[in-house]
Amino acid sequence: MSNKPDLFHQKDKPFVILDGSMGTMLQKRGMKPGTIPELLNITDPDLVQSVHRDYARAGSDIVYANTFGANPDKLAGTGYSLEDVIQAAIRNVRIAAPDCLCALDIGPLGQLLEPLGTLSFEEAYERFAAVVKAGKNADLIVIETMADLYETKAALLAAKEHSDLPVLVSMTFQEDGRTFTGTTPEIFARTMTGLGADCLGINCSAGPDTLVPLLKEVLANTHLPVAAKPNAGLPDPRDGSYSLADADFVKGILPALEAGVTVVGGCCGTTPDTIRALSAVIGQGIDVSRIPYEEKSFVCSALQGVTVDGVRPIGERLNPTGKKRFQQALKDRDFGYLVSQALEQVEAGAAILDLNVGAPGIDEVTLLPEAVKRIQSVVDVPLQLDSSNPRALEAALRVYNGKPSVNSVSAEAEKLAAVLPLVKRYGAAVVGLALDEEGIPQSAQKRLENAQKILDACRDMGISEKDVWIDCLSLTVSAQQEQAMETLNAIRVLGERGIQTTLGVSNISFGLPDRPLLTSTFLTMAMTAGLRLPIVNVNSAPIRNALDAFLVLSGQDENAEHFIAASPHETGQAVSKEKTPEAADLTDGSPLSQAIRKGLKETAAELARDYLQTHDSLELTERELIPALDKVGKDYEAQRIFLPQLLQAAGAAQAVFAKIKAKNAGLGQEAGSGHKIVMATVKGDIHDIGKNIASTILETYGYQVLDLGRDVDPQVIVDTVLEQDIRLVGLSALMTTTLPAMEETVKRLKALDNPPKIMVGGAVVTPEYARSIGAEYYCEDAMADCAAAREVFAGDQDKG
Repeated sequence: MSNKPDLFHQKDKPFVILDGSMGTMLQKRGMKPGTIPELLNITDPDLVQSVHRDYARAGSDIVYANTFGANPDKLAGTGYSLEDVIQAAIRNVRIAAPDCLCALDIGPLGQLLEPLGTLSFEEAYERFAAVVKAGKNADLIVIETMADLYETKAALLAAKEHSDLPVLVSMTFQEDGRTFTGTTPEIFARTMTGLGADCLGINCSAGPDTLVPLLKEVLANTHLPVAAKPNAGLPDPRDGSYSLADADFVKGILPALEAGVTVVGGCCGTTPDTIRALSAVIGQGIDVSRIPYEEKSFVCSALQGVTVDGVRPIGERLNPTGKKRFQQALKDRDFGYLVSQALEQVEAGAAILDLNVGAPGIDEVTLLPEAVKRIQSVVDVPLQLDSSNPRALEAALRVYNGKPSVNSVSAEAEKLAAVLPLVKRYGAAVVGLALDEEGIPQSAQKRLENAQKILDACRDMGISEKDVWIDCLSLTVSAQQEQAMETLNAIRVLGERGIQTTLGVSNISFGLPDRPLLTSTFLTMAMTAGLRLPIVNVNSAPIRNALDAFLVLSGQDENAEHFIAASPHETGQAVSKEKTPEAADLTDGSPLSQAIRKGLKETAAELARDYLQTHDSLELTERELIPALDKVGKDYEAQRIFLPQLLQAAGAAQAVFAKIKAKNAGLGQEAGSGHKIVMATVKGDIHDIGKNIASTILETYGYQVLDLGRDVDPQVIVDTVLEQDIRLVGLSALMTTTLPAMEETVKRLKALDNPPKIMVGGAVVTPEYARSIGAEYYCEDAMADCAAAREVFAGDQDKG
C-alpha cells in the first residue's frame, strides 16, 4: 500500500477542482510579450499571487505553482537559479491560497527525445529530476501538456524516484485522437498506470467537448482517478482571446464528469470566472456513472497496443542462440542487422517481438537497452525483453517506450525476488516459466502447481493476473514423447481459468527430421488447447500458414477476411501479411525505396553506395529518393504512419544524400539543396520542436535550411534574407504572446525591395491569421512546408 495521501479523492467532495490558466491571466494583467512567466515569481510576485488568490476564491482545491516552463534549459542565462524560481513559485501559492493544495507544475522540455530528436532519455530524466528536487515542498506534482510518451515516462520516473508526492500525469491530444508523436489514450493510460502515476488526465488540446471521448477512453483503461483540464476553445491569434464562454465550457465538460472524471479545471483561455462557473454546477450535484475499467492482458509500444484476446504470435528470431550471424552482429554492435530481422518478423505477422542479446562475451547490461532503443526507433510492435540478467532487464525496462513484457521468471524463490520487483516498478507483463528449483516438471499437475506459485507471488507484489503469461514448457518429443500431451493439458487447464499462456513452440521438434511439420502441427494443437502467445518463427511458411488457418477455423479471422486477402498463394510459400488501407505498405518498391521508407539508415546508405556505382546522382534522386519520400509523406498525411516513422524515413534519406554528396558535392543540389530556406522560431518563443521537424524534412528533400534557432529577433531574420538572397522563410510560434513578433517579422520582410515568400505555422497559428499578416503559406505540418517549397521553387530547373 502507498503511504502517499490521496489528494485526488477529497473527503465529503465528489470532485476535486483544479485552477485555470496562468498564462491567460498574466497576459490579461499586463505581462509584456517575451517575458519568461516563471521569472515573475521573483520579479513580480504580487502579480502571480493575485492570480492564485482569484482561483482560490473561485473554488479551486488545487492551485498550480507558476513553474510550467521552469527547467534548467529555459532558465539558463537568466541570472536566476532553478531552485530559487521554483521555491518562489511555491511560496506565492502558500501566501495567496493557503487553504489550497500546491502543485509543482512540470511541462515538457521543448525538445524532442531520441530517436526523434537529439535529447537522450537519460538527459531528459536528469532535467526533470532537477525540477522535482527543487520543488520538494509542494503538496503534489503535476506533469502536464505532454505530447511524447517517452518524455512523459522520463518525467514520471524522475518524480517517483526523487519524491514521495502524489503525481498527476496529463497528456495533450490532437483532433485525430493521438498525441503529436502518435500515442493513443489507451496506450497512455495503461503505460502510466503501470509506471505508478496516481492520477491521469488530458489537458489543453481543443475545447472540452472534443476531449470527452478521449477522456472516456482513459477511464476505460485505468482504475486511477481521471482529470480533465481543457482549453476554453480555440484562440484568436489576433488578440489571444478564446472562443468559448464559461457556460459553454461547463456544458461541454459535463458529460466527462458524468462518465467518471473526478478532477477538473481549465487550461488555456480559462479564468477564475470559468472555475467559478464550474464550481457552481458541481455544487448543484452531478449524477455520475463511471465507465468501468477493463482489466485485460495488454502490452504496447508508444504507437501500437496489443490486447491478448486471441492468438498473438511472438517473433522468436531476435535471439543469438544457434545463430552465428546474429552473434557476430552483437559483437560488432551491428544494430542495422537486428533492426532488419525485427522488420522481417513484423512484416510476416509477429504481434510482439522477443528480444534476447545474451551470448558469450556480450555485456547484456549495456547492449540490451541499446538494442531496445534502436529497434523501437524503427519497429512499432511491442517488445518482449528476454534475459536472465536482472540488471540487463532493468536497464532495458527503464528505456523502453511503452509497456513491454519480460521473459522470464520461474517459480524459484530467488528468481521471483529478483525479477518481480522490476516488473512491478516498470509496469510490465511477465512470462512465468512453470518450473522450480527441481527443474522442468514431468507432469501437467506439477506445472500447474508451479504456475500457481508464480501467480501468487505476482498477486502479493501487486501485479495483475492479466499481466502474467504462463509458459507450460515444451520438451522435445525425440527424447520425452509423452511430454507433449502434458504440456497441452497444462495449457488447457490454465486457459479454462482465464490465464494467458505462452510457449516456445519449436522446442518440440528438436533433434528430429522435418521439424517444420512437427512444429506447425504441435502449434495448431496448442492453440486449440488455449495457447494465445506462441513464440514462433513467423517467417516460416508452415508456421505462418498454421497460424492463419487456425484464426479462420477458430473464428478470430472474422469472415476469413485476412485469409482470403492473402490467398491464393503458391504451395510452400507463407501467407503474406495482410495489407489494408489503414496500414502503410512497406513491401513494394525497390530495396532502396523500402529501406528509406522503413527508416533503415545503414541499409539505405549501403544500397545508395551500390546504386551510384552504375547510375548517376540525378537518377538516384529522381527514381528512388524523391518517390520514396513522397510515399512516406502521403502515408503520414493519411495517418498510416506517424511522426516517429516520418522522421526515421527522413534520417534514412539523409544517409542517402550523404552518399550522393560524397560522390560529388555539387550533385546534392539536384534534389533541391541549391535552394536556401530560412527557418526560425520568432522572438520571445523558445519552443522549436515543430520548426525542427519541418527543417529536418525539408533537408531530407534536399533543401539547404538555414535554421536560425528559437527566440530570433526580426532583424536577424531580415539581415539573413538580405545576405543570403533568400526566397522562402519559415516562421514558427507556439504561444499567443509571441504572435506580435511573428507579425512584426513578416512586416519587415515584406518591406524589402525583393521580399521572400513566407510560410508560417505553430499551435496558435491559423490559416486566417496567416493571410491577415501577409504570409503566403499556412503550414500545419512538415509536409505542408515541403509543398510550399515545391511551389516557390517550381519554376527552377532543379527539382525541389
